[in-house]
Amino acid sequence: MPWWIWWVLALAFAGVEMLTGTFYLLALALAALAGGVVGWLGGSFAWQLFAVSVAGIIGCSLTYYWHHRAGGKPKQQMALDVGQRVRVLEWNDDGSARVSYRGSRWDAIVATPDTPRRDNMVIVEVRGSVLVLGENPLSTPR
Repeated sequence: MPWWIWWVLALAFAGVEMLTGTFYLLALALAALAGGVVGWLGGSFAWQLFAVSVAGIIGCSLTYYWHHRAGGKPKQQMALDVGQRVRVLEWNDDGSARVSYRGSRWDAIVATPDTPRRDNMVIVEVRGSVLVLGENPLSTPR
């Protein structure tokens, strides 16, 4: 196999990597580049495959380690709604509520069972499309 085919393959991997952003294809592009270098230096096809496989395994392993070094958990995005005040429209018997927030009605729950139910509360967490409510620090107790 001509050595330049490895470099074309490396460019193809790098091009597709720009669309995905996973860095695994970048590792494979560098592995194909290594195979091309071995071929350019006169190595046989077997040595080219060896270089590609070793570089690919090392590159993909490092990428895997880099992606999972934080315990495999994706970083939580900061919820921009946390800390915002909401007006409670109604309390349900099960402890959930309907609130008015950002011009529409949302389902909400209280953060803890002992959180007092008030007419105005603060968002302390967002779980999917459900708002978790806590006490409004500026409200006065009933």
